[in-house]
Amino acid sequence: MRTMLEGKRVSRISVRGFAVASATAVTTVGAVVGVASGQEQGSVAHTEATAADATIADIPAGLQAQVQAAPLTQQADEASTQADAAALKSAQEEARKAAAQDAQDKKDAADKKAKAEEDAKKREKEKEDASRSAARDASTFTAKASYSIAETQAIARQMLPGDQFQCFSNIVDHESGWNYRATNASSGAYGLVQALPGTKMASAGSDWRTNPATQIKWGLNYMNSRYNSPCGAWSFWQANHWY
Repeated sequence: MRTMLEGKRVSRISVRGFAVASATAVTTVGAVVGVASGQEQGSVAHTEATAADATIADIPAGLQAQVQAAPLTQQADEASTQADAAALKSAQEEARKAAAQDAQDKKDAADKKAKAEEDAKKREKEKEDASRSAARDASTFTAKASYSIAETQAIARQMLPGDQFQCFSNIVDHESGWNYRATNASSGAYGLVQALPGTKMASAGSDWRTNPATQIKWGLNYMNSRYNSPCGAWSFWQANHWY
């Protein structure tokens, strides 16, 4: 009989090969082997020490499947842990990509807004420059002894940018009714735009008393410098009834 058992050890499957990674499995197998060989419960510790030398054949048939399943459970746990780690890494990578995309979108939006504001300022400056350039053309008009309202308005249309004429006209309508010789008896304001005092218009030309083109030039420069444009001046006038 001993000879037969020794022969079986050639194909022996060590319990350590199945359950060395699981202390619980080793203890269980050791206890089973101990009980199967008639040992007392108190000798389980000794059995654990010698369990590595036991063969699968030394374990009752009903428990062999449990012993063999121990490394498979360990492998499944390791595979699950690896899968969880891979899923976590994937989630972290997706979150990183989403955060990067969000940051890029915000930067693009900020750049777009900044460009729009810059373009708006550029257009506004072009309008102001056009207004100032138009005002310098006042000297091209031939001086006359007198001017009708229609003639004075025609001069203004040629001197002002098209989108600013109506605002300029609104102010002149209220200030002088397009009378380039209009005088405010109480304040001394004079001319189309009611410069106060009228002598201020001398900076645009010495003929400021009699030439509506000179008055328009001065009035346009004043509105541009103080309100950025005639329309800016008209907005202020509407709120305050003076400018």
